[in-house]
Amino acid sequence: MADSGLSLDENVRVYTDVPRHSALVRVTHWLTSLCVLALLLSGIEILISHPRFYWGETGTVMTPSLFDIPIPASRPWVKTGYGFVLPDQNGWSRNLHFEAAWIIVLTGLVYVISSLRARHFRKHLLPGSTGSAFWKDVANHLRFRPTDAAEAWSYNVVQRLAYLVVIFALVPFLIWTGLAMSPALVSVFPFLVTAVGGQQSARTIHFFLSLLLVLFLVVHIAMVWRAGFRNRMRAMITGRVVSQKDHP
Repeated sequence: MADSGLSLDENVRVYTDVPRHSALVRVTHWLTSLCVLALLLSGIEILISHPRFYWGETGTVMTPSLFDIPIPASRPWVKTGYGFVLPDQNGWSRNLHFEAAWIIVLTGLVYVISSLRARHFRKHLLPGSTGSAFWKDVANHLRFRPTDAAEAWSYNVVQRLAYLVVIFALVPFLIWTGLAMSPALVSVFPFLVTAVGGQQSARTIHFFLSLLLVLFLVVHIAMVWRAGFRNRMRAMITGRVVSQKDHP
């Protein structure tokens, strides 16, 4: 008899589709992604209109700055050392920034409330290990140690910590400092700005928090790519992921 090329004791690798993300997680993820992109683009335009930062309640071109961003401005009265100004896009950029910010606030509220009710945070984001085992997991992932098959399509401990910090600390503080720069809201809720030391302080803090968010996004995309970009994107679009299992 001809040899079939496969012995009886060899395993057969089977590929199956398994559920990964709910429809709510996928919709809020992509809606948030679009809003973050709009916020970053409009935020850059707003920054170009006045690339100087201050601390306290007030700050103008006539007062010393805390630090400057070395780029040309879009307004001629903002002296940056360049002999030209960029096109002023401050109007549409502020409107887009405002609208995208409120959409992301409402989307975030829907995501958090629904995730709490469905126990999404407990199931998928809270670290499973505690004590010394937890710190060992963190060290292994920071050293880029290989993960097991079950973790290849799930969140590892570093990702879980990063997502929790972004969801419950970074984004809320970004929203707070953004609201603190709104004269209309501050007139009703003055504690928004007094708690951070003034409107210019809120703007400066908002800028650094935005840089942290950009850093998170870069690392997030890199980790998605490292874990398998096609499968991860498929999971976030269709809600299912390809799982590999060996069967005898």
